[in-house]
Amino acid sequence: MTASDNEVTQLLVAWGHGDQTALGQLMPLVYSELHRLAHRHIKKERPGHTLQTSALLNEAFVRLVDQRDVHWQSRAHFFAIAAQMMRRILVDYARSRRYAKRGGDARQVSFDEELIVSRQLSADVVELHEALNKLAAIDERKSKVVELKFFGGLSIEESAEVLGVSPGTVMRDWTLAKAWLRLAMRRTE
Repeated sequence: MTASDNEVTQLLVAWGHGDQTALGQLMPLVYSELHRLAHRHIKKERPGHTLQTSALLNEAFVRLVDQRDVHWQSRAHFFAIAAQMMRRILVDYARSRRYAKRGGDARQVSFDEELIVSRQLSADVVELHEALNKLAAIDERKSKVVELKFFGGLSIEESAEVLGVSPGTVMRDWTLAKAWLRLAMRRTE
């Protein structure tokens, strides 16, 4: 089912104002894209991990529905929040697995140049989360750009819309954030 950005945004705003029928109309319109987003996250995980796409999607969906006091701005804003939730779910899952196994079987996220750094670099999702938190302490917007593009799969234009900056600013932030993360991830190895 294809819906215009405007239609999705209108339903998000109505839902944000408490219209539960809007939520019922919204979910079929965004479900397939949420599923693709969850699949993209799971695909980056190390083979053999136990969290499945549907489990990630279901947990993110529950968290999205439970959102209170969110003033949805647009379709891109919705997917940025969904991506952030999926990232947190994966980090929590990795931490619980790490603690349960005392360091063994920690899941990995593979990176490629198109997504963040280089084809050779493989980083633990928890370490990536910690590196992003360090980047956020230095420059929150650059951290958000990584979150939107890498975890959310948003385009430069969509990321710019969510952040309220120009696409050129997002491109510069993306380039600098990739370089910063590349160095930060190498230091933790």
